[in-house]
Amino acid sequence: MVPEAAPVAKGAPATLEILKGDRWLFTYAEPDGQFATTDKPEIVPPVSRGLVRVLDPSNPSAKNNGSNEVFVADLNQLLNAGKTQAKALSREAFETAALAQLPAGQSSALAEHAPGAGPPPSGAPPLPSPHGDGGLAPGTTPVVTVYGTSWCGACRAARQYLSERKIPFADKDVEQDPAAARELAQKAAKLGIPTDRVPVIEVRGRLLLGFDRARIETLLGEAT
Repeated sequence: MVPEAAPVAKGAPATLEILKGDRWLFTYAEPDGQFATTDKPEIVPPVSRGLVRVLDPSNPSAKNNGSNEVFVADLNQLLNAGKTQAKALSREAFETAALAQLPAGQSSALAEHAPGAGPPPSGAPPLPSPHGDGGLAPGTTPVVTVYGTSWCGACRAARQYLSERKIPFADKDVEQDPAAARELAQKAAKLGIPTDRVPVIEVRGRLLLGFDRARIETLLGEAT
């Protein structure tokens, strides 16, 4: 899946040509979910090269111009061919896709579980209320949404982690709630990630594949 391109402002370029050897800054996702920036594309880990943000360091206003649009490119193509094209994406789509190219967090494949195959393992943490509120107090706005299932161990681990840290979250079962499944499918299509595994965890508009504590904490801290 490919993230949807961001709307291009009138008069702005739809793409940028990136040449190897020119001065660019490259922002990429590290395995723990932190985003790092370098001017040396060779040092970007191979697993993170498929999608990086590019920024012209001679134009410092570009980073904080108030726009949600960023330019992204395939660093593999730049290193192999000496040039590539950068396209515009929303910041949320870039961060989601950059994290999605890393190995998924703790998760369960939907195809590996037959509906009605049995209850969760004994000793598992109790599930949140069936209303999908994740134990939220009335009037509390969630900053995290867990799209999961009742049988997924990684989903239970994510719920327990968020509850223990008193992080407000919404809990949505994509098997029992068709509206939740459609909602996730729409968000995933827009941000260019698959939905064949659970949980998919939304944090401040970014989607994470699987449960990874470090990546959740990074996004909650708005590290980029």
